[in-house]
Amino acid sequence: MNRLPVPARVLKVALPVPLPTLFDYLPASGGSQAAVGARVLVPFGRRKLVGIVVETDAVSRVDPGRLLPAVAILDEGQPLLDAGLLKLLTWCWQYYKHAPGDVLQTALPPALRKAETRLPGPPLEYRLTEAGHNRLEQAPGRAKSQFALLSELAKRPLSAASLAQTGPRWRPTLARLMEQGWVQSAEQAREVPRVSPGPELMPEQVQAVRAIKQSAGRFQCHLLDGVTGSGKTEVYLSVLETLLSEGKQGLVLVPEIGLTPQLLRRFRRRLGLEPAVLHSKVSEGERLAAWESARTGRSRLVIGTRSALFTPMPGLGIIILDEEHDASFKQQDGFRYSARDVAVKRASGLEVPVILGSATPSLESLNNAAAGRYQWHRLRQRATRAAMPAWRVLDVRHHTLFSGLAEGTLEAMGETLSRGEQVMVFLNRRGWAPVLMCGDCGWHGLCGRCDAHLTWHRGIGQLWCHHCGFQQRVPAFCPECRADALSGAGEGTQQLEQVIQARFPDAPVLRFDRDSTRRKGSFDEQAEAVMEGSPCVLVGTQMLAKGHHFPEVTLVVVVNVDQSLFSADYRALERLGQTLVQVSGRAGRVEKPGTVILQTCQPENEALAQLINEGYEPFAQAQLEERVQAQLPPATYQALVRADAHKRDDVERFLKAAKRCFPAGKASLFGPMPAIMEKVAGRYRMYLLVQARARSELHRQLDSWLDELRGLPAGRKVRWAIDVDPQDL
Repeated sequence: MNRLPVPARVLKVALPVPLPTLFDYLPASGGSQAAVGARVLVPFGRRKLVGIVVETDAVSRVDPGRLLPAVAILDEGQPLLDAGLLKLLTWCWQYYKHAPGDVLQTALPPALRKAETRLPGPPLEYRLTEAGHNRLEQAPGRAKSQFALLSELAKRPLSAASLAQTGPRWRPTLARLMEQGWVQSAEQAREVPRVSPGPELMPEQVQAVRAIKQSAGRFQCHLLDGVTGSGKTEVYLSVLETLLSEGKQGLVLVPEIGLTPQLLRRFRRRLGLEPAVLHSKVSEGERLAAWESARTGRSRLVIGTRSALFTPMPGLGIIILDEEHDASFKQQDGFRYSARDVAVKRASGLEVPVILGSATPSLESLNNAAAGRYQWHRLRQRATRAAMPAWRVLDVRHHTLFSGLAEGTLEAMGETLSRGEQVMVFLNRRGWAPVLMCGDCGWHGLCGRCDAHLTWHRGIGQLWCHHCGFQQRVPAFCPECRADALSGAGEGTQQLEQVIQARFPDAPVLRFDRDSTRRKGSFDEQAEAVMEGSPCVLVGTQMLAKGHHFPEVTLVVVVNVDQSLFSADYRALERLGQTLVQVSGRAGRVEKPGTVILQTCQPENEALAQLINEGYEPFAQAQLEERVQAQLPPATYQALVRADAHKRDDVERFLKAAKRCFPAGKASLFGPMPAIMEKVAGRYRMYLLVQARARSELHRQLDSWLDELRGLPAGRKVRWAIDVDPQDL
């Protein structure tokens, strides 16, 4: 169809619908023209949707008589997304082959996805009045909490975020002080960093900081490859203090929400400002306020998880990804983007440096560093000058186990506690036991909706599928033979917690997993208890392995890692190496030496032995060489067509039809293949794998293939999506 002239400029709008296109609308009645990057409310079928104007044009491919006007401009005169961010988001939907509207919605906080939400006004700060100063000259009397808050405000004006640090009941206390006329509010002044001196840097840190500072104002990707405890965070802080003092903004991305409290305290104390915090556990209102503060340049520093990457920041001078190897930086459903790769792309577009920090860099980042595309900074000495922990491999084939723990392990734990030190026990499996079994007939609890066992959560009397969320009560007798012979097979963190508590009744046992830290602030409370330094045992899953600094932990026990040695996923060994190095790095971080006990049935495994005896870099290099020989990423580039449906035949039929229309070219196609866990939540999952030696070849064939895929009749019975640069199978 020819492009047709229309009487007014056409709005090209991205809408939150799963369609790979922008939609044309006329401006809203009244003559106002929506700015590019602003939200508009538009009719879409019988609904009204909030969309974002991506561009405007004088012509449209749609017949002018069919064009509808926008209902309203929601952000008149103030586009929310700037041109640079829109360009990045456009690249994202083209690279990841995803619907434009879904991609652009990712850049908005949830509150702004609703038509009724407007941008908040400038934040307020609270300061003492003259009457408030006079009140401080009198005795506190019975209003001690009021007097304490007045004393804090006497030091300097405080924002709501800063007041929240003074205690849980600051809001009603503040309200009473304002009623008395002792405190008044005013528009908050822009923060000025009040930098506190940090520790003296080691020579390796000095070199890294100098190189990163020299790249300010131009694009350069820096791989900060530092052993656990080498002071990577201090490198971040040293770079940030310079950039922030020059009026720039900084963006720090972390993989887990649990890392933010410890980081926030350190950044506040060192940089003397309040970071804007953006992650899914922050309330909608707080998240909107933080986002708007970053967008207007009021917040100089943003700390957040994956989606914070798309925050508009007019003065952005650096992007930092902490734990860049972490799998949670890759979105696994919907808009399947890699925050690490998009961060590098954003920094490139802005001509600013980006730091990728890790003790265990991904093979992709190591490959880029070895090729000279990234500047590689190695930190091989701990900042505290503490020695790296000693490894002790325990072959559990020759030991009696007590709920997964060998007697030798328990003895080492007892000796550590008796010296007044702390122990960390790592098992990446929550619940009481991974399987409930009948000792008479062999029945075991399976999820009817997934290819998975039901995990026994004994404390709540439930069998729970950790993949689809299905729950059922634990039966009193075996459902098959009615025998009273049900027991758990294997161990979970709940079982370890109870067994360790029984063995060491005088030492607190603190469990860190998704069940025990579900309540807001519970992780932080337990971490604070550990930081007090008293002898205790920490039992936990993956969340304990990442970035935490517990000075009194001198013994780390890794209960079981053997399943990763035999996984069908080619990334499993890389992830195992990263996990072992990360969790072992929690031991002996200060002056006391650390030890890691690794319980395994495979002590002779070559990859495991190399990791323990030679360290992560030689281990990763060997893994990289194997990938090159096998023609796997990062030596090649991949995309998956993921499909699922309630009937396996429907999935297979669609993927076979998709395979038949795959265009000729240099990229190869493999499959259909079932996912490693084929059935999840009642749906069968299969995929096609596309692989090419060059990224351009992969995308050229994907782009010409997608239109064919969207028109396949067999696709109507399945749910399918493209996953570019997949991280799991």
